[in-house]
Parts: sequence; C-alpha cells; structure tokens
Amino acid sequence: MSEDRSADDDLTNRVPEVAEPAPGEGVEARESLALVVQKDERDRSDSVIEAGAEEGNHPRSEGSAPTAEGPPSDDPAREPADPEAPTTTEGRGDLERSKLARRAGIVGAGTLLSRILGLARDMALAAVFTRAETDAFFTAFRIPNALRQLLGEGAVSSAVVPVLANKIEKEGQPAARDFFAKARGVSLLALLVTSLLGVVFAERLTELFAAGYHADPGQFERTVSLTRTVFPYIFFMGSAALGVAALNANKRFVVGAFAPALLNVAFLFAAFFLPAVFLRFQLDGAQVIVAGALLGGVLQMVAQWPALRAIGYAGRPKIDFSDPSVREMLRRMGPMAFGLGVYYIDMILSTRFLSELGQGAQSYFMWASRLCDFPQGIFVLALSTASLPSLAVFAARGEMQELEKTYAHGMKLSLFVAIPSSVALVALGEPLVTLLFRRGHFQQEAVVETARALAWQGGAVWTVAAVRQLVPVFHALGDTKTPVLVSFLDLLAFIVLALTLKGPLGHVGVSVAVAGSSFVQMVLLFVFLRRKLADTRLGEIVRSVAKTTFAAVVAGFGGKGAADLATKHLSDDPVMRLVPGLAGGLVFAGLFLLAAYGARSAELEGLSSAVKRRLARRRATA
Repeated sequence: MSEDRSADDDLTNRVPEVAEPAPGEGVEARESLALVVQKDERDRSDSVIEAGAEEGNHPRSEGSAPTAEGPPSDDPAREPADPEAPTTTEGRGDLERSKLARRAGIVGAGTLLSRILGLARDMALAAVFTRAETDAFFTAFRIPNALRQLLGEGAVSSAVVPVLANKIEKEGQPAARDFFAKARGVSLLALLVTSLLGVVFAERLTELFAAGYHADPGQFERTVSLTRTVFPYIFFMGSAALGVAALNANKRFVVGAFAPALLNVAFLFAAFFLPAVFLRFQLDGAQVIVAGALLGGVLQMVAQWPALRAIGYAGRPKIDFSDPSVREMLRRMGPMAFGLGVYYIDMILSTRFLSELGQGAQSYFMWASRLCDFPQGIFVLALSTASLPSLAVFAARGEMQELEKTYAHGMKLSLFVAIPSSVALVALGEPLVTLLFRRGHFQQEAVVETARALAWQGGAVWTVAAVRQLVPVFHALGDTKTPVLVSFLDLLAFIVLALTLKGPLGHVGVSVAVAGSSFVQMVLLFVFLRRKLADTRLGEIVRSVAKTTFAAVVAGFGGKGAADLATKHLSDDPVMRLVPGLAGGLVFAGLFLLAAYGARSAELEGLSSAVKRRLARRRATA
C-alpha cells in the first residue's frame, strides 16, 4: 500500500586514512569517526558546491561523474578525473555516505517547504469546501494520480534514473543526453495518449472507483465531471517527473526539491481567489480545486526548464523505440506496468470501499494520509530520492559492499525520523488534527473521525519508511520484478483485511488494512533482499532502531500527558483549543531529542554535526 526532492556535487575529495575502531566499538563508531575526519575536506568543497547551487551554476554541470583514474576523456562534456578523488572503493563509499545526509537534508528542506504549504492547502480545502465537494475531488484526483506510479515517479525510480546514471558513468554526458531526449519523447507520447483516454472514459473510470456515490444524488455526476477536467494533470506531472530524473541523475536536487511547493501554492491561490469567480459563472465550486491542480502541474513543469537547459537536457524530444537504452528502460518498466495493475486494483478497492461508507469517509481517510505524508516527505522520501543515484552507481561498478553500507546508513537515518513520527501521530492524533483543521466546515465530528484513521495510518509510517528504503536497492540492482511480486502479495493482504474490517469499523477499517498490508510488504521485501545482498547489516540497524524506539516511547508518554493536561484545564474556545496540540508537540519533540541524546544515538549525532558544520560555514562567510 505504499509507494512515489539538495543541491549537491558530483565532485569528489580525498578522504584521509583513518584507523578502524577497535573490536567491539561497532559500525556506528566507525561511521561517526569517518564523518568527523572528513570534515575539513568536505567543508572546502561544500562551500563551492553551495555557491554554485545558489547561483544556478553547478561546478560540474557539463561533466559526468568523475573517475578515480585514467587519462582525460576526449569527451568535451566530461571533465578530467579529479586528482584528489578517493582511489579506493571504501573511500568512494565513505564519501557517498557522507554526502547522503546532506543531500537528503537539502532535498528535505525543499520538501519541508512543500509539506508546510501542503498543510496550509489542506487546511484551506477543509475549511472552504464541504465534505461532499472534497470527497468528489479526492476521488477524481486519485484516478489519474494512480497512473503517475507508472508514467511518473515509478518510471523515474525503476527505469529512467538507473539507466541514465549508468549512461553518465560509462559513456559520458553526450550519450546520456541523447538517451534522455529519446526517453522524454516516448514518455510524452504515452502521457498524451493516457490523458486523452482518461477524458474520454471518465464516466466508466468513476463507476469503477466510486459506484457508491450513486446513493448520494448528484455526487456521482459531480465526480465524473471532476475526473474529466483533472485528468490532463497526469501529462504535466509525468513530464515534470522525467525532468527531475535528469536532474537527480546529475545529482542536482534543488529544483526537484522545491518545485512541488508550486502545486500547493496553486491550490492555495485557487481556494482563496477563485471561488467567487466560479460562482459568478455558475460553475461547480469543486472545479476550483481542479483548476488549482492543473495550474500547479504547469508551474512545476515550467520551473525546472532553466535547470535542465543549464545541464544540456532541454533538447527536443525524440521518438526512437529501436534504441537499446530505450528498450532497456521499457524492459525495466514492464514489471512496473504489472505493478501498476496491482496498485490500480489497490486504489480502486480502497476508493470504492470508502465511497460506500458515507459522506466524509474519503476526506477523513485522505486527511489522515496527508498528515502521514508530512514526516514521510520531509526526510524519509528525501533520503530515498537522494540515495538512489548513489546505489545505482555502486551497483554499476559492482561495489556491493559499499552499496550494502549505504543502504543500511539510509535505513537507520530514515527510521530515526519515522519511528518517532509514528508514535507522535498515534499519541497526539486528536490534538494535532484539532490544531490544524478545526475551523470552517471542519468541526468536531470531522476531528474525531480523522484522528481515528490517523491512529492506524500514522502508526504505519515507520513501515512505509522502511519500504521506501528497501525498494531503491532492488531498482539499483536492476530488479524491478521482486518489488512488483511483493506488491501483489501486499494487495492480497489489504483485500483480506479491508473486507474483514470495513463492516465493523467503517472507514477506519480501510486504514487498518493499509497499515497491516504495509507491514507485510516491509517484511517480504527484507526477506527477498537477504537473497540479493551478502550482508543486510541487520544487527546495526536493530541496534539503532532500539535506541530510537526507546526515545520515541519516552516522548510519547510525555507529549500525551502534556496534551491531556492542557485539554483538561483550558476552555474550548477557538484559540484555547489549539494549545493541547502545540503543547503536546513541543513536549514530544524536546523529550525525544533529550532521550535520543541520552541513548547516544549515532543518527542524532550525525545529523546535529551536519547542522553545526553548516552553521559554522555560514558564520565564517558572513
């Protein structure tokens, strides 16, 4: 049930030789030591990198990934090898892992902006529009959005980025640009055809997804109309996703990180400024939300164009199905197409189930999902996005030990964020929903129902985070079949749970099914990964998770206690009802950091060291 933006460099620096920690000190000590001794060298290169990113000039914008040895290439787009690059496999691996948190941090910064604007968007939609309008829009929007997993983000992660990264690494930028032009041509053709078919068959798709709306007069017809007008969104977002693939493969993450914020800006503009216009022309108010979605898609596609032009990837698209690399991309997408079928069935069933469970069910489920997306997107998805190029390069070089280390490093960082997020969303669900949404059309009944769904979906954030770190490893290894097989088994688990629980639990039963099937997916992916890797480094991951879980549980008890105390002693007026969520959240965050520090969490130490280095550089250049 789960699926899918840091400027950084592809410069490399020599990593000083360091002594290995004594036996018993563990991998965490080794990684912490490596991060410390690399500080001076990274500080020097980072200042160059960040300056280039801020000005839109990448230090190697015309170069390919450097090699540690060999004569300069005749390729004018490829720079000569960096004489200070690490010359050992382990040195290159340490360098990539040292960059991973920084890349994910800047990717996460852009995603944080998008998520904050996304919360503002959801608050506006909840207050301005009725539950009938939001139910219809969320249903209509999910239909084309499901196809993004194949034609957008799914194709990017499973097919385009690995093939493009391999082209850059082995053949240089001219070959990579030629492949990208052909990939874009094939993609745009598929997106155009899909958009047209969606418009033509909107009524049949709505019947498939939301037949339950026939019981509510006018709701089915409204959803058909919204589906027809919102379907072209997939063309804009699919095109934008392909552009992000080129930027990520070249390790330029800024545009991909910040462009999604434009979608939320468009939604906010539509919610605040367009309802009166649509009312004047006697148009359905729900079409205002569709207008925001289409405007946001166009803005995202346009915003990345200067960055693509700067690295030479803005050439005219070509259609060439005979090209071996295009065929390899399509071959990788084959299993993804089957996976889309699995995912589409999943989407159909969950949306259809919710359409049968009364007004508001779609909206409660979706707002709970949005709150879960917040922690997932800020760092978890950012880590997955930032790690894929590094994993793909290690796989292309056959450096499996470094791939294993990088995967484990990303998993530990991801769960360090995801586990406390799960605990916080379970312990503080109702106060947080009240804080964020209770106003306008969103009143106490909606608060309670959304919090009930959030308790289960939020509790599964950590399993989704693990899945998002596991899947890129398979994609980097060129295996797109295993994740699809696991998705099929995940679907079976979801169907069984949803059919069993939606009767007694209503819309909450669907959220329970989502959480349960996500756990099944995580376990199965890890089992299959053990057959792919010589060492999954489970021991060090478990030690890290134990420390993180301890800190999160301590914070959960403290945060819930603070929220309950505030609720008991404060009135229910519009201002005072915000205090429990604020108090509980602040106490939770403070206690978690203190407990993690007391437990000597290596992840906290690594992240805090990165922040300190960045602040020190800014003070030095001020």
